[in-house]
Amino acid sequence: MTTISTPPEQDYDREAIEHALMTAGITALRGAFPPEWADRMREDIEAAFEEAISREGGAVGRGPNRYYVEIHPQQLRGFLDIVSHPWFRTVCETVLGPDYKVLELGFDIPFAGAKNQPWHRDFPSPPETYEGHRLTSLAFNLTAVDTIPEMGPFEIAPGTQFEQGEDFDHQMFPPRSEYPRLDAIAERKLPKRGDISVRSALTLHRGTANHSELSRPVLVIGVDAPGAGHDAFHDMAMTQDYFDAIPEDVRNHLLGRVVDELEPIVQKHTIEGLVMGEP
Repeated sequence: MTTISTPPEQDYDREAIEHALMTAGITALRGAFPPEWADRMREDIEAAFEEAISREGGAVGRGPNRYYVEIHPQQLRGFLDIVSHPWFRTVCETVLGPDYKVLELGFDIPFAGAKNQPWHRDFPSPPETYEGHRLTSLAFNLTAVDTIPEMGPFEIAPGTQFEQGEDFDHQMFPPRSEYPRLDAIAERKLPKRGDISVRSALTLHRGTANHSELSRPVLVIGVDAPGAGHDAFHDMAMTQDYFDAIPEDVRNHLLGRVVDELEPIVQKHTIEGLVMGEP
């Protein structure tokens, strides 16, 4: 189930973590895992992609030559390493509270020829966020490769997580008139294998054009505060023996079905506005 020993507890700066997510909307821990760990993660991602792309509903397009696939925890050897990592847990507890729930495990792969995505957020902003300035969900990302500029890196517009977005298409896609502002403040990220980042999924972001001949797989883990309501878009499941083997203090934070036998996931979280790429 796990491939490395859980790192010892550390006194991560909760105030700094909260400040970063409330201002820029993103922060990261460099070198959270060894590069070899990330290489095993890539093997699992590529195996899962080959299975998913072969069946209807297994992979969803997120733009030309770009796909998103959700998987079950048992398809990723390092899943427990991530959700039990002290930094992961500290971030979730600090921002979402002690009863946070992990509900999404998936990956995004932009292949050679992937185009710029339109600027977007992953779902409409709730009143708790745009009125109360309270974050109710987080997205963690772990790259499976050492990212270089030619690969089409992830780009984020810091500080946009609290914009209401009432004039956005589907409350997710800002109008093109906003692009000059977003382009001017955009930050391009170049993570390495073993790094882990976390962001508000409401911070406006996009994948950029992949000008290389290489794919850029990125793992995604979605976490909610109680009542955030995104579980309707996901269907994480575990067999009973796998679930029982997870330490209780980690198991209590997993929001997924316990089943007799795993079935392939039919993707629910389709974002239609990303299918064609940047307008």
